[in-house]
Amino acid sequence: MSCFEALERRYACKLFDPKHRLSKEQIDKILEYGRLSPSSFGMEPWRFVVVENQKHKEALRPLCWGQPQITTCSHLILILADKASVRNEEYIEAMFARRGLDEKATAGYIRRYKEFLANQDVSCWTQKQCYIAAANMISGAAEDGIDSCPIEGFEKERVERYLGLDSAKLEIALLIAFGKCAKEAPKKQRLPLERLVRWL
Repeated sequence: MSCFEALERRYACKLFDPKHRLSKEQIDKILEYGRLSPSSFGMEPWRFVVVENQKHKEALRPLCWGQPQITTCSHLILILADKASVRNEEYIEAMFARRGLDEKATAGYIRRYKEFLANQDVSCWTQKQCYIAAANMISGAAEDGIDSCPIEGFEKERVERYLGLDSAKLEIALLIAFGKCAKEAPKKQRLPLERLVRWL
């Protein structure tokens, strides 16, 4: 289906068909949608954890407000905000060096980036980038006929402890459940454009 058709039928699936399993090829493609996403300064501050083992999903469900999509989905992808890499000198230099600019231009970009970062809440900034990747993963999956549910309802500290994360370096931004919905999508409910758009 077209991207527009996919967005028209996509909704946050609350209950998946637990018997339906996505293939590794399908999950790899969803991960590619995330990997290819744009990010501020091209820093790609996202990391992905793919949960396919049912025991891990069962353990995560109580930490995610008991939501049934956690255990009925085929795969659960946790998107982590990488706060450490974006402040790491080697990482910063490598990310800017790949642009192929001369030394002066590269140094200028790095200086501007560091000035920008100094005025940011790094946790908030990296999580915002994660949502760009999440949107592409959800939309790309929808175009491929795969249902999903983005999830913000979880106990952050408990999920991070379960994953063994050092939250000063990596923190969870959101989870996305993928699979096949157990029910048909309801009629789309969205505000009209005239309520949302201002033309200048």
